[in-house]
Amino acid sequence: MKLVAVTSCPTGIAHSQMAAENLEQTAEEHDHDIKVEVQGAMGAENELSDADIEAADAAIIAADTSVSQDRFSSVPLIDGTVKDAVNDAEGMIADAIEAADGDALATGSEERSESADTGSDQQRRRGGDRSKSLVARLKRLLS
Repeated sequence: MKLVAVTSCPTGIAHSQMAAENLEQTAEEHDHDIKVEVQGAMGAENELSDADIEAADAAIIAADTSVSQDRFSSVPLIDGTVKDAVNDAEGMIADAIEAADGDALATGSEERSESADTGSDQQRRRGGDRSKSLVARLKRLLS
């Protein structure tokens, strides 16, 4: 499977680099080709060309900053945070593969966006029950 990815964090010094490296290593372990563009304070490194994106089966955006998604309109897109790529690159790649397989079967862009939305919803649910967090418990204690 051929994948492209963009990692981006506000400073772009360490976390976006770690996310990119983790995505590359995980993809390599599972025999997938991936090219990762790293965006940060110093600009973009290893920029993705239009040809790279067109040749890809799916795209991953792992960003804590705003990344333009317009150039990825031709491929299924998985959206997450830099933390997702650092902690669960395997899950992000699995979601991208699932979205790409769904895209191969899909007849319209509507189905493609639904599968990409499913991946991002799955990313958002991580972290456990918010009602059990320290802040929630303190609010109940003090009210």
